[in-house]
Parts: sequence; C-alpha cells; structure tokens
Amino acid sequence: MRFDLVDLRLFLLVAERGSITHGAELAGLALASASARIKGMEERLGAPLLERRRRGVVPTPAGQALLHHARAVQNQIEAMTGDLAAYATGLRARVRLLANTAATAELLRDILPAFLVAHAQIDIDLDERPSHEIAQAVANGAADLGIAATWAGLSHLEQKPFFTDRLVVIAARNRPGLEGRTVNLTEVLGESFVGLSTGHALQEHITRQAARLGGHLHVRIRVPGLDNVCRLVAQGAGIAIVPESAAGRSVRTLRLTDDWATRQLNLCARRFEELTPQAKLLAAALV
Repeated sequence: MRFDLVDLRLFLLVAERGSITHGAELAGLALASASARIKGMEERLGAPLLERRRRGVVPTPAGQALLHHARAVQNQIEAMTGDLAAYATGLRARVRLLANTAATAELLRDILPAFLVAHAQIDIDLDERPSHEIAQAVANGAADLGIAATWAGLSHLEQKPFFTDRLVVIAARNRPGLEGRTVNLTEVLGESFVGLSTGHALQEHITRQAARLGGHLHVRIRVPGLDNVCRLVAQGAGIAIVPESAAGRSVRTLRLTDDWATRQLNLCARRFEELTPQAKLLAAALV
C-alpha cells in the first residue's frame, strides 16, 4: 500500500472541505485527476475512504484514520520546511563531529555546552566512533571534524592537538587486592569486568589489546555509558578500564602502564582552511 504526498494532501483538503471539487481546486488538480487519485487510494486500501452524500463527502472510519495520519505527515513536512529554510538562507548551519569515547566525555563536560550557548545558529551532529573509523570518515568527507587517537593513522589529515587521554583501571574502594597505584593489562586479565555496550568504541579498543596478549576479558555485564560503568564498579560488581577523566571519586584508580593506555588525541580535518565558517568556529573552540 503506497500513498504519495500529493495523495495525502489531496485527501486532507477534500476531507476538510467536504468536497472533492473544492479539494481538487486547492490542491491544483483537475477534478477528474483528483477523483482518480482518491479511487486509486481506496483500491489500494481495499476499503472506501469517503462516503458520498448529496451535499458532499465525509470520511468513513477508514478515512478518519487516514485523516489523522495525513495531518501528522503534513505537520512534519511543514516543520521540516521551516527548519530547512533556515539552513537555505544561511541563518542556521550544522557541523558533523566524530569523536572517540574519551574525547566525547571531555567535549560534553564544558566545551560543547559553552559553544552551543555562544552560537545559537550552529547545530552539531556528534557521533561516537572508534578512532580508525573517525580517520576514515573525515578523509572521505562523511564528517567535517574528528577527534581521534594518533595511532589510528591520521598522517593524511591536518591535525591539531586536543588532549592526552590516559586509561586507568577502576575498582571499588573497599575491594581487596590490586594494591599499588599502577597495573598492566596482563595482571588483570583474570578479573571480572564491567564493560561498555557491545560495539562501543572504547570497549572494542580494550578487547583488541587483550586479544593481542593472547587473553580475553570476562565481562560480567555490559552497560551503556561510562557513568553506569563507574556506578557498578563502585558497588563491587567488577573492575573496569575507563578514561582517567571519567573515573570520578567514588572508585579507586590504578594507572595502566601499557603503552597503548596513554593516547594523544588530535582534532583532525581534511583541510582546516576549507571548512565552512561554522566548522572553523567549532574547530577554534576545540583547540
């Protein structure tokens, strides 16, 4: 069953005016064409949409249901048209930004809220991805800007420093064992972990590092968001590996000594000079 936008608008006008003739005129259609469209809608549906009366037409129960949805679609189209008009006239702009987990946590803390308040005409699409996917997306033009770890191969992109990300092991404050202030991944591979959701950029990164050591993580539970990970760890559900900036005060932290646990995150673009004015403003705020 397929109704196009012309069909829906025509039906809406006919139902509101109670007349196929008046509805056709408002829709800019010949009466014969409008009648054929309504008949085709009824045939596709397999039920009458309008009840023909001496003084016009009224929607049947099926027509009332269609009328409800047609109005909703019309309202959405009008809202979409208004939004897009603002972009077309240059009053609004949207910047596509990709970032890995640690960068996203840093961005949402202060930088992006302040930028959005200061630049009410600029919208931002922020998406969290693994660093290697970010590099590829920026290179092929799928994103204006990216924040990724330098290990992901950013040499073909222009870069500016963002910040240094350090991963730490977190555990409940009253948890026995794991003494000291540092630890490496090999020492904790036998522990039970609280992990991020399957497919999460940071979780994939940690899993790859465990595999390179010939081991695997025993993940007791996967949850969305670093805040949830820290909350479960604080209550003793297991240990976890998170960015140092996300650890919080409710858990005990141990610095990971593995080389991969300290990462330089850079802001990257194909060419900063070729960015839109709005993307240039965001880039300046990020560095």
